[in-house]
Amino acid sequence: MELDTRYHVYIMTNTRKTVLYTGRTHDLVRRINEHKNKVHPKSFTARYNINQLVYFEEFGDEEESKFREHQIKAGSRKKKVDLINSMNPEWRDLAEEIGC
Repeated sequence: MELDTRYHVYIMTNTRKTVLYTGRTHDLVRRINEHKNKVHPKSFTARYNINQLVYFEEFGDEEESKFREHQIKAGSRKKKVDLINSMNPEWRDLAEEIGC
């Protein structure tokens, strides 16, 4: 593992904000671009038009990021909404802020 490797846990939504998707990656910009461009057309995010990054966290440790991803996924929709609201109360698409 590279010393400067960062892992991200993120939440994305669709335009109407009716569907939430939680994921984890070691290359957030690449992964968000894949979602936005529907690189995997049969994936959940492509089928439900998940194209807006509304929340993310950064980790230096892969195991810590895995634990956090599972923790978020196990939570209720309300907990995910509260998490998003704590960082991004307007639910704006954060993709541009990370260089997408």
